[in-house]
Amino acid sequence: MDGKQEINVSRRALLAGAAFVSVIGAAVLTALPGTAEEGGVATGPAPDLTTLPRKKVKLVDPPFVHEHEQVATIGPQVVEFEMNIIEKQIVIDDLGTTFQAMTFNGTVPGPLMVVHEGDYVELTLRNDPANMMQHNIDFHSSTGALGGGALTLINPGEQVILRWKATRPGVFVYHCAPGGPMIPWHVASGMNGAIMVLPRDGLKDGQGKSLKYDRVYYVGEQDFYVPRDEDGNFKAYESAGDGYEDMVQVMRGLIPTHEVFNGAVGALTGDNAMVANVGETVLILHSQANRDTRPHLIGGHGDYVWATGKFRNPPQVDLETWHIPGGCAGAALYTFLQPGIYAYVNHNLIEAVELGASAHFKVGGNWNDDLMTQVQAPTPIG
Repeated sequence: MDGKQEINVSRRALLAGAAFVSVIGAAVLTALPGTAEEGGVATGPAPDLTTLPRKKVKLVDPPFVHEHEQVATIGPQVVEFEMNIIEKQIVIDDLGTTFQAMTFNGTVPGPLMVVHEGDYVELTLRNDPANMMQHNIDFHSSTGALGGGALTLINPGEQVILRWKATRPGVFVYHCAPGGPMIPWHVASGMNGAIMVLPRDGLKDGQGKSLKYDRVYYVGEQDFYVPRDEDGNFKAYESAGDGYEDMVQVMRGLIPTHEVFNGAVGALTGDNAMVANVGETVLILHSQANRDTRPHLIGGHGDYVWATGKFRNPPQVDLETWHIPGGCAGAALYTFLQPGIYAYVNHNLIEAVELGASAHFKVGGNWNDDLMTQVQAPTPIG
């Protein structure tokens, strides 16, 4: 095929992926079948869980996390969630650059979900009738059927209910994976989030000592690939499909135009900074569905860190920077010891400063001069 051949993507072709079969070839569409049966998935009757208690959870927008127990006080239960898939235009920087995002519940990242090991996650997933494309959800924390992707592919105006058992404690990514070239496009368009599966007896250090937190925040790092016009200005599109060809060309260069926390440059700074007080322990959950990242808290540390987010592994201690691989979520505990503004960054500082991967913690309390003091103010040398 001529590499310059144009790919015209209509609304219905985006829904079904047919344009990519005819233009690129069927071999590209290797990731996800159109139906569960085509993917070799034949689920039986849903197991009867009527003896288990049920709990409905209302999800909240990141960086906040819905109320939950750190230590489970009852046995396994069915935890019910609802999420709406929304395709929407967002502004991603202070220049007013617009982007046609694909979102879970209208936010980038999607909301953090919390359950305990042994619980059942029951998700009602809805594809808004106003959307243009098929969507689904792949939970890295679940087992089988492409993380649930093969059982959740829905058209605009449809809904599906998926239930799976949380068997592995940790923080895990979820994302849309509708098949072939749609997968990286949807993920790079903001369609990812995370779920935390807590051990039933809570978090522990390497010696079995319980670890608690006073606050929890969820930071979702997102790489955007915004095309530019011939003058170098970012382009805007009326719909996601209109910008598909241009965006894929930028994506293939593997260099994002924006690398941001929670959907936009500065989204977690200023009035939107995360807050804490001296003496409080904060659990920071951080996901990146595509690219590696290196979180660093300037002026603080990772007291206990699960860099790949899996709680059966003992946490590392006293880290300055931790490495979270792409397609993964990490967790870090830190007890703030000094007041002030802390910058929380991806310590590829080019991405932090030039592309936007930076957030702030605003910490109240009294200064401890024993930990740090200015012995002499700046004065002329001499």
